[in-house]
Amino acid sequence: MPQQSGLTQILFMYVPIIAIFYFLIIRPQRQQQKKIKEMLSNLKKNDEIITTSGVHGTVAIVKEKTVVVRVDEGCRIEFDRESIASVTSGEVKPEVVK
Repeated sequence: MPQQSGLTQILFMYVPIIAIFYFLIIRPQRQQQKKIKEMLSNLKKNDEIITTSGVHGTVAIVKEKTVVVRVDEGCRIEFDRESIASVTSGEVKPEVVK
């Protein structure tokens, strides 16, 4: 009998630790990956984006695995979809004072 109670003590100790680890680390990471995947699949022309390298631009052409971004008049750069950090189209832009 002592071996069985030792096993139950170990289970009662490790099961909550595993549950806490799951809810604090694994689950939020999966939710974030799901949001990013959804954002990348919903990219469309004229979306304003920011890449992981900090380049700001507007989506000109959406391809299967890449996106052509218009950075300035006459300047277009092709990026992988995974290199897009965020879409800023819906955000309110602050007014620039010159």
